[in-house]
Amino acid sequence: MIFLAILLMVCGLFIINGIYAYQTKHIDAFFLSTLWYFIKLVPLFIAASLMIGYGVKFLSKHVDNLSFSLIASKGIEILVSLIIGYLFFKETPTLRTGFGIVVILVGFWLLKGK
Repeated sequence: MIFLAILLMVCGLFIINGIYAYQTKHIDAFFLSTLWYFIKLVPLFIAASLMIGYGVKFLSKHVDNLSFSLIASKGIEILVSLIIGYLFFKETPTLRTGFGIVVILVGFWLLKGK
């Protein structure tokens, strides 16, 4: 069940981050073309939102801790953002990036983990 929850979160986050990265790289800044792009992708947004929601629900049900599920989701989101950044923008993570991610996750854990 944990594997299914993590897989759902990863897939949903890849879809959403991929949509925004593709839009940044390939869609005009013109309002109507951007609006039409997002209207066509409403079904993907709905599917991705359901995947993330059920992933968090299944994980929190299995570990019996919502805070842990939200921290895990945030960590997965950061890792997915790094992967999407590399795939679309050829940004390679550095040691400073890794340190920043650790600081973000520790801060999120301190806020939500109480």
